[in-house]
Amino acid sequence: SVLLMSGVVVAVGLCRRLTRRRLRSHPRLFAFLVEMFSTFQICACTNELSLLGNVEPKPHTALTLTYGFTVLHGLTLAGSTCNPCGTLQPMWGGTTSLRMGGLKIAAQFVAAVLARVFMHFIWSLEMAEPHFGALSQGCSSPMQTTEMQAFCIELLFSVVFQLAVLRSESVNPKYRVHLIALLITMLVYAGGNLTGAVFNPALAFSLHADCFYDKFLSYSLVYWIAPALGKFLILYVF
Repeated sequence: SVLLMSGVVVAVGLCRRLTRRRLRSHPRLFAFLVEMFSTFQICACTNELSLLGNVEPKPHTALTLTYGFTVLHGLTLAGSTCNPCGTLQPMWGGTTSLRMGGLKIAAQFVAAVLARVFMHFIWSLEMAEPHFGALSQGCSSPMQTTEMQAFCIELLFSVVFQLAVLRSESVNPKYRVHLIALLITMLVYAGGNLTGAVFNPALAFSLHADCFYDKFLSYSLVYWIAPALGKFLILYVF
């Protein structure tokens, strides 16, 4: 699993570098592809990490990998938001046009679907023990509490995360990625057993698409509306 995730990171890095070299003169296509590749990396790696929650020793292995790969994402995906809620900030501030913001959000959801399809193909090959039976789970609901409590948890986590991102903008980048990774790991530890602690609409769709099909209203409220509302609360306060 670690080799698979590392391979995804290397492949995405090569694709991003090639895109920068060849498509700088096409800003919209460049922005779409870079955001798509970056979000694909996060969604694919998190799909794989979701299978490692029961690996012994629990939960130390999963949390350690979560922290390590979050740091890796921060170091390798600089300049990409990979989160529709994060894309709302420059749109709100007027630094990104509505068309460009919509293009990036579309790229994030396209990447979420591609990552899910890709990981399902990899799991079907059953190359690693955690992959056995992964495709037969269907909607393995991450919500282990009431819908209202899940909504409040995702809203709170989104507020805490987005506030930390804004407040850490002045921190040295090499320390900032570790602070953000530590916060994400703490949030996953605190609420992962209740809602999955996703607070990213595109990532939530990639991880739990089957659940969106079965209970669209409930899951869109918790995993789409709650994080977006948290972001708007932060933008309003600031």
